[in-house]
Amino acid sequence: MVRYKATIAYDGTDFAGFQIQRNGRTVQEALELVLTKLNSGQPVKIHGSGRTDSGVHALGQVIHFDLPQVRDTEKLRFALDTQTSAEIAVLKVVQVSDDFHARFNPHRKTYHYRLTTSRANNPLMCRYRYHFPKLTAVDQMRTAAQLLVGTHDFTGFTASGATVEDKVRTISQADVVRVGQDELLFIFSGNGFLYKQVRNMVGTLIKIGAGKWPAERISEILSAKNRDLAGPTAAAHGLCLMEVRYDDDHNT
Repeated sequence: MVRYKATIAYDGTDFAGFQIQRNGRTVQEALELVLTKLNSGQPVKIHGSGRTDSGVHALGQVIHFDLPQVRDTEKLRFALDTQTSAEIAVLKVVQVSDDFHARFNPHRKTYHYRLTTSRANNPLMCRYRYHFPKLTAVDQMRTAAQLLVGTHDFTGFTASGATVEDKVRTISQADVVRVGQDELLFIFSGNGFLYKQVRNMVGTLIKIGAGKWPAERISEILSAKNRDLAGPTAAAHGLCLMEVRYDDDHNT
């Protein structure tokens, strides 16, 4: 078998997430259907760097899969790209070693969350930006975001459906950047993120930005490891997986 790694992008609006599940259309299923067709009807399973939830987008998700023979990688990319729906783009395909694993090889992920503060929501952007016009303490949000940087137990920012026991993760970047007059960009990079962790962190920062909580609330949540102290889970459509960068020779 020959292992291939692909970088893909997708609009998650009409998908029930990346990973195959019982109910709903998923990115994984759509790609596996095409790969199975390209493999003369023999099933092909793909493995992602991680799952994204329903409504979450990606510009740099990474997957791997095995095929029984060597393929021209550009022809394979083109076939995958053109035979999946317009909501999925296959950006790059490369052949990798048999021991490469999209999920388990050490890597760093970068997520962006976009929020607009305009008085009226822009209908051309509403699928990709969360609308919240009542932020009054952006500087406090920036201060609070820096408290997330470092190695912490993120139990307090994890949704109840999390299946992993070890909730210690390292965040190397947590910034809140103003983009133009009425848009904020949240940037998070780290060695891994727990179930709904990014959206829970954003929801908490929004509460701080709305003047409801002080920036120090972040430290309280991390210390108490209590999800009830954190803010609500921010809407999925503002979140996008931007990049997955591996520590070895398989960088995208």
